[in-house]
Amino acid sequence: MNKRNFLVVAAAAGVLPVTSAPALAKTSAGGPALLTVAGAIKKGNRGPLDAALDQMMVKHGVKFSEAFTLDAAALQRLPSINIKPTLEYDNKVHTLTGPLLTTVLNAAGVKTEAALRLGLRAVDGYNVNINLADAKTYRMMVATHLDGKPLALGGLGPQWAVYEADTLPAFKDKPVKERFALCPWGLYFIDVSPV
Repeated sequence: MNKRNFLVVAAAAGVLPVTSAPALAKTSAGGPALLTVAGAIKKGNRGPLDAALDQMMVKHGVKFSEAFTLDAAALQRLPSINIKPTLEYDNKVHTLTGPLLTTVLNAAGVKTEAALRLGLRAVDGYNVNINLADAKTYRMMVATHLDGKPLALGGLGPQWAVYEADTLPAFKDKPVKERFALCPWGLYFIDVSPV
């Protein structure tokens, strides 16, 4: 798949149905995968990394033998929450909607009571490592919507791992620009491993 076709397919992923896309990972709903969870998972719906077709993952050094993928419809079916943090980009309060990160992990069969490390990787290569215990304490979510609209690829989406920093003791007294270092926007991959 050439780069231009990849960008067209990725941009349309949350908007247009895909009728035939053999190069894209299939999810239970059949749409293109927007979020991939690998590592210490108990169920998978796709096989190993394909060095020829998973170009962005290869360039980011991602490796897995099995993974669980979610498309936009699968993410929408998960129970969601709303948070209202002040965002660093415009210093305004916005409503973010999406499932808790633990809900996404449970969908992949991750034992969320275990001591785990999460590698949260964004489309620009930004990678954050966070302990699952901290993600639970912060009630980290996988935001799919901002102010009622889907997060767009090329903006903060299609997913954003984020928390309500305004209310968390670890972040609320920091300047707004320093509250979200653990929150990669453009989230597309979660690596789960034992601590």
